[in-house]
Amino acid sequence: RHWPNAFFEPEPPGLIPGVYVQNLVKVFSNRAKPAVEGMNITFYEGQITAFLGHNGAGKTTTMSILTGLFPPTSGTVLVGGKDIQTDMDSIRQSLGMCPQYNILFDQLTIAEHIKFYAQLKGRSREEAELEMEMMLEDIGLPHKRNEKAQNLSGGMQRKLSVAIAFVGEAKVVVLDEPTSGVDPYSRRSIWDLLLKYRAGRTIILSTHHMDEADILGDRVAIISQGKLYCSGSPVFLKNNFGSGFYLTLVRKRKSFQDGGGKDAVSVQLPCCLPIAYCIHSL
Repeated sequence: RHWPNAFFEPEPPGLIPGVYVQNLVKVFSNRAKPAVEGMNITFYEGQITAFLGHNGAGKTTTMSILTGLFPPTSGTVLVGGKDIQTDMDSIRQSLGMCPQYNILFDQLTIAEHIKFYAQLKGRSREEAELEMEMMLEDIGLPHKRNEKAQNLSGGMQRKLSVAIAFVGEAKVVVLDEPTSGVDPYSRRSIWDLLLKYRAGRTIILSTHHMDEADILGDRVAIISQGKLYCSGSPVFLKNNFGSGFYLTLVRKRKSFQDGGGKDAVSVQLPCCLPIAYCIHSL
């Protein structure tokens, strides 16, 4: 099915494609409907593209195909100009991945994890050591360098998993719900890390949090039931599909006695926002 062009913002000029997807289809033998159906999308270098969708929408399946975990049933996927069906070994050298669930070695420390994956990506021992020091500072865990993974909090484990995806100068980084299940402080730390590492990389991020897609995404792609329904910048999507903003005011009971009741709010608010109107009051 082809959705109206109004649902898709024109491709930005002057950007370098990092990942190109054309007519991607994935069918599992135990499912009646395709997990991914006819997807066409381009992810650009120097940008974070947020895949927004509910659980079961097809986000993880698409990311698994991009990282070589599943082969596509049909369609074309190019990563850095290389086809995932013929050049996956070469692609993996510049590819980073953070799965939906942490895959860490319980007995390895934070520092050992980073050095291990850096050397796995072809870094020398000295280069891995330097990258480890820099990464520890960036994720705010230099004081935990010798802490084993099994002793870390959930938020720290998640930050480590995200950091590992960027190790070895990965040019394409795929993050499957990187802030899932973490506390607000760790979530903000992960956001800061992604924004810091965005330059020169193609970052693909899946989430079902609209605020996360809005804050991090240079472009947002909305997926449901395996189909891409719309994509564009957050501003484009808000202008085309937004219904406005809701402002909820909560007052202390004492404010009624001081002359600061709902009448004062209904008089003052339209002075600041002429198009605002009250939809409910108590």
